[in-house]
Amino acid sequence: MNLEGKLLGNRYEMVEKIGNGGMSTVYKAIDKVLKRNVAVKILRDEFTTDEEFIKRFEAEAQSAARLTHANIVSIYDVGVEGNLHYIVMELIQGKTLKEIIIKERGPLPWKWSVNVAIQIASALETAHKNNIVHRDIKPHNIIITEEGTAKVTDFGIAKAVSNSTITAFGTTIGSVHYFSPEHARGGFTDAKSDLYSLGVVMYEMLTGRVPFDADTPVSVALKHMQEEPEEPIEINPHIPVAINKIIMKALQKDTTLRYQSASEMLRDLKKSLKNPNGDFVEELEYDSTARTQKIDLDEYGEIEDIPNSRNHKGKKEGKFKQFIKNHKGLSIFIGLILLFVLSLGGTLAVLNITNPAEVEMPNVVGLSKEEAQKEVETAKLKFEVEKEEYHKEVPEGYVISQNPTYMERFNKVKEGSIVSVVISKGQEKAIVPNVKGKEKDEAIKLLEDTKLKAEVIEETSKTVKEGFVISQETEPNTEIFAGDTVKIHVSTGTGIKEVTVVSVIGQSEANAKKTLEGLGLKVSVAYDEDKDKDNGIILKQSIDTGKTVDEGTSITITVNKLAEKKSATVYVNVKSITGGYSETENSTATKKKVKLRVEAAGETIFSKEVDKNETQINTGDGKIVATGNVTVKVFIDEVKEREKDIDVRTTSSYTFD
Repeated sequence: MNLEGKLLGNRYEMVEKIGNGGMSTVYKAIDKVLKRNVAVKILRDEFTTDEEFIKRFEAEAQSAARLTHANIVSIYDVGVEGNLHYIVMELIQGKTLKEIIIKERGPLPWKWSVNVAIQIASALETAHKNNIVHRDIKPHNIIITEEGTAKVTDFGIAKAVSNSTITAFGTTIGSVHYFSPEHARGGFTDAKSDLYSLGVVMYEMLTGRVPFDADTPVSVALKHMQEEPEEPIEINPHIPVAINKIIMKALQKDTTLRYQSASEMLRDLKKSLKNPNGDFVEELEYDSTARTQKIDLDEYGEIEDIPNSRNHKGKKEGKFKQFIKNHKGLSIFIGLILLFVLSLGGTLAVLNITNPAEVEMPNVVGLSKEEAQKEVETAKLKFEVEKEEYHKEVPEGYVISQNPTYMERFNKVKEGSIVSVVISKGQEKAIVPNVKGKEKDEAIKLLEDTKLKAEVIEETSKTVKEGFVISQETEPNTEIFAGDTVKIHVSTGTGIKEVTVVSVIGQSEANAKKTLEGLGLKVSVAYDEDKDKDNGIILKQSIDTGKTVDEGTSITITVNKLAEKKSATVYVNVKSITGGYSETENSTATKKKVKLRVEAAGETIFSKEVDKNETQINTGDGKIVATGNVTVKVFIDEVKEREKDIDVRTTSSYTFD
């Protein structure tokens, strides 16, 4: 059934389907009242026919809706329209932890995994303190946001499922791979069961696989109950010792040997980040002092030293006693029956005294405080105000919620039980203060002083110092209801390792690049020429030595690159320059000779008397050696006759004529 475009509760407009689960279909929707995007879970049709499940589901969802925590997906509303039962939740952009594990196909980094586990444990701590047990902790129910925040979803829903006989497509809802032993055997589950499941999640993150696997769910469940898991450190030797111990303690089959609370596990997880190989994880053991005591029996199986012929006063035994004496086995049997009858009678008497009668618990939500107290006390229950808080819909002095939650078909409680209520302080308005740029604790206090709640979302920032507010989701000076939650984004720092720059001046280009890239810097190369320094060495670097920068920062090194020297040969056509002479001329020998001198870059490279009829004088050893342009001059009898700039990079010979 496609619900895109449908309006639920005259408020939630279905936009698009974004997911399918074992018990629901999830849609992205727009809350028309608060003008925000939300996620709406629609229960599958097969669940809506079970009235018992629906009652439990609504009660548990409403209870979970009271949870407010940065690592818990908030539940905004629970409703029904026709045969559609739905939950309105916070819309989270990100991937499930299971998708991340599958994508990596192997162990995840241990620090990242422990940080995720800390966030999950923190969420469980809040839920357990509010008497809510998740019962279905698994990577599929943990969403990692684009900022790296872990969000646990489906709080309270699993209890409704576990108390019902409903199955989805023939299999129990949830994944048996993450069940605690007591859950697998169908026994009592509590907060410690969630901690076992968290241990399985950590095991999978750090090894890439679950501790127990088999072809059928029943086989997996039996392994949870009967087998010991292989220690994760044996699969992944890179796991620190303390973290291995935390996982193994969480996976203890005996609940008394496990972590006894999420707070206890959370403390060890936080310690492991600072001291990953520390010996601080307490390993509990059985009490070995409670031993079975030996009792000596006589040949008839009775305790020794009991008189057998006369009583302690010396009187002769009666016929009944004599009969008992002669039928020892029968006497033991009769004694056991009498002992059982006496024990049963005593137990029933104690139960009648100590076990109070069950009474109907009234529904006091929506009543005034006085009316609610009267209803509770009339039902022979104790009335208690848990707290008072502002509420945008419930008038001042009226009951917002009660604990235990009222359920029409399941509202029997023991006489004298406490019914605690939350009383509304009315619809007070508050002006949202500007907390951007403030230190986290100061921002929280400022919001609380304004009668608002703060939800902290941690994220990395390159521009905002650790512990300070980057932004707030509700704009400053906005008028909202007192008691509303304002989400603030707090910096955890850059999230990037810092490195100290070292000097590479004077090193070769190859060594300099190796050194700087080894620090995690990005190296780019520029060239310059310094004739006083060796070719190929580093002349300068763009970041000064000793400066601390983020890993991945770009640094430019300048390499000395001397121009390559080349040579060119000069030829001179003396006859063309001087006009030569004729052999028929009656001239002296001196008129047949001239002095040829060639000068390059101001230095004489050739000087000699030559015949005026020479057409190609090779300067020979006086060839030009240079790196670029050279000015060459030709002198005949010290009179400059020719001058030319020659580029030795493009010309290997030149003839003056």
